[in-house]
Amino acid sequence: MKQDMILILDLGSEENPRLAREVRAMGVYTEIHPHDLSQQALRALPNVKGIILNGGPNRVVDGAAIDASAAVYSSGLPILALDHKGQDTLPESGEDRERVLRGFVFDRCGAAANWNMDNFIADQIELVRRQVGDKQVLLALSGGVDSSVVAALLIKAIGKQLTCVHVNHGLLRKGEPEQVVKVFREELGANLVYVDAVDRFLDKLAGVADPEQKRKIIGAEFIRVFEEEARKLQGIAFLGQGTIYPDIIESGTKTVKAVKSHHNVGGLPEDLNFELVEPLKMLFKDEVRQCGAALGLPDSMVYRQPFPGPGLGVRCLGAITRDRLEAVRESDAILREEFARNGLEGKVWQYFTAIPDLKSVGVREGRRADEWPVILRAVNTVDAMTATVEDVPFALLQHITARITSEVKGVNRVLYDLTPKPTGTIEWE
Repeated sequence: MKQDMILILDLGSEENPRLAREVRAMGVYTEIHPHDLSQQALRALPNVKGIILNGGPNRVVDGAAIDASAAVYSSGLPILALDHKGQDTLPESGEDRERVLRGFVFDRCGAAANWNMDNFIADQIELVRRQVGDKQVLLALSGGVDSSVVAALLIKAIGKQLTCVHVNHGLLRKGEPEQVVKVFREELGANLVYVDAVDRFLDKLAGVADPEQKRKIIGAEFIRVFEEEARKLQGIAFLGQGTIYPDIIESGTKTVKAVKSHHNVGGLPEDLNFELVEPLKMLFKDEVRQCGAALGLPDSMVYRQPFPGPGLGVRCLGAITRDRLEAVRESDAILREEFARNGLEGKVWQYFTAIPDLKSVGVREGRRADEWPVILRAVNTVDAMTATVEDVPFALLQHITARITSEVKGVNRVLYDLTPKPTGTIEWE
C-alpha cells in the first residue's frame, strides 16, 4: 500500500467529515470508522499510524456513553482523544487546531504526507484485485460522475472482468440513455449491457408519494435488475457501486441520524446475493472528480452535473405521474441549455428543476389553467455537505421562466429556491 493512514473513530461527533478533510489537507490519508471497531477489522486496515477518537454530542446511545473497543486501546498506536474524557481537547482557535493535529499526525504518529490521487488509485486497484480475484463484477453505469469514475477505476483494475449495465428506468434526464451508450460502448469500448426498464420502474412507483419509500423502491428494483442480468452471465460475484462518503453520512450511522437514505446505502434488499465493491466510498465529491481526472476521463464527464441515484424520481415530488415526470425532464433540459448558453455550465456546481404534486390557478389563452409550478434550484458546494445558492441574473431567470411556461406542457409558474444547505438539502426529496 502506498499511503499512511490516520484512523478517525466516530464517538458521536458531527464534525467527522471536516476533521477528515483537515488531515487530508495536510497530505495524510484518513478514514472514518465506527467507534466499536474490532481487533480483526483494525488489523485489516493498512498502514494505520495513529487513531483519533472523535467524541461529540451524539456520544450517548441508548442511554449509555459509547467508547472505543479494548482492541483500540491495546493496539499500541498513538491515540488523540478529541472531546473525549476531557483529554487532548482541541483549542477553539483555528490556528491552534491545526497545530495540535499537525503535532499528532507528524510528530507522534510519524505519518508521511503521501496522500494523493495517484497513490489512492494505486491502492484501490490493489484492493479491488485482491477482493475480486478472478471473479466477474457487475456495475450500474448511469453515466453520472460517481459511476463513471468507478467504471474507469474498475476497468483499470480488472479490465474485461467488468460488465457495465445501464438501466433506463425512465427517470433519467433528456437524451441521457443515448449519450451513455454512445460514450461508453462506442467511444470507450466498455462491455455495456443496455436494459429498458421504464415501464417496470414506473409501475412499481405508481401512487407512492413518500420520498423515502420511493428511494427504497428504486434502490431495491435496481438490485433486482442486476440480479437478473447476473443470471444471464457467468461468474458474477460482485456488484460495483459509486457510493461516496456523503451518501453514507446522510443515510445515517450509529451515532448520526439519517438525513435521507441513498439508493446505494439504504435501499439494498436483505437477500442481496452480491458482495459490494465500493472503491470511492471514503471520498468526498470534489475528491471523486480529482480521481476521475487522474484516471484520464474527459472534463465533460468528470465535471458534469451531479445526478441523484433515484434520478428524476426525487425531483418529481410526491407520487410520480408520467405527464409530470415528462414536464420535469423537459424543464430540466431548458434550464441546462440556458445555463450553458449563458456561461453558467461550468460555474454552478448543480442546477435542476423539480415539480411538486400540486397545481395553482393561472391563465392560458385567456382561460383559467390549473397547472403545476416548476422549482428552479442552482447551488454551489465543495463537498456536498453544505451548499450556497447561485446568484442567477434576474433577466436570465425571466427568460428561463418564459421558455418553460411556453414550451413545457402543464406548467404555469416558475419559482426560484433561495435556500442554502443547511437548512435545506440540495435535493428536495
